[in-house]
Amino acid sequence: MPLVGTRPTTDFEHGPLLRQPGGEPWVLPSAQILQVMYEIEQGAMTSLLPPALHPTIPPTLVVTVMRAPESPVGPFTLAEAKVGCRSGARPRALSVRAYCDSAAACEALAARWGYPVHPAEVVLAKRYDRSWGAVRIGGRTVLEAHLVDPEAISGSDIQYLATLNTARVERGGEAVPRLIQVDPEYQFHSADRGMPELLAFDAEAFALPGAEPYWPVSASLAVADVAMPELRYLVDPAKPPLAAVERI
Repeated sequence: MPLVGTRPTTDFEHGPLLRQPGGEPWVLPSAQILQVMYEIEQGAMTSLLPPALHPTIPPTLVVTVMRAPESPVGPFTLAEAKVGCRSGARPRALSVRAYCDSAAACEALAARWGYPVHPAEVVLAKRYDRSWGAVRIGGRTVLEAHLVDPEAISGSDIQYLATLNTARVERGGEAVPRLIQVDPEYQFHSADRGMPELLAFDAEAFALPGAEPYWPVSASLAVADVAMPELRYLVDPAKPPLAAVERI
């Protein structure tokens, strides 16, 4: 039998309320996107995911830091640490908690796309020999991910997983947990790959208890125009995978 998640869906009952699904489209021109992937220990393979999702084998952690120099709410930098998974047969990444350096962006991303985002100091920096992203809360570093020794590649060599944001939606007068599928479109201007380094990762800060990165997989840095999508699908985290997807 395929493995499915065992995480209690009560863990998602305090996610943001999806108040304005999609709305007017956003385009984030010339956004910088750092992505670092690691394998994680198998002990938490199912406990990180709700029953609606299958784990990947091997289980993975995907760290993404995006700096948007322009948006309808001003510049912002968003950091996510997500668990690789499958919704049915389709590869996805589950986000339970994210961080952003702009209060206006926090509010808009939560209300429109269900991002479970919290305010923090988030940075993304690039030098000739490496790029890195970091999250600091109250002076404590909870994430620091690096791409080392970059070399140029084509943007077509990069693939980003659609994210499942843990949020809530209105159903029968109640706010109930749902996973919000967010799959932006990307028009790449440039891209690099390099060696991944994860110098700091606090699993509890990202609500991913037991996620222990141990093996580097990949790292990329891209500059792209990012088109934030209209929402099409939700996932009921409590249902079996083949019955969990809902159309909006």
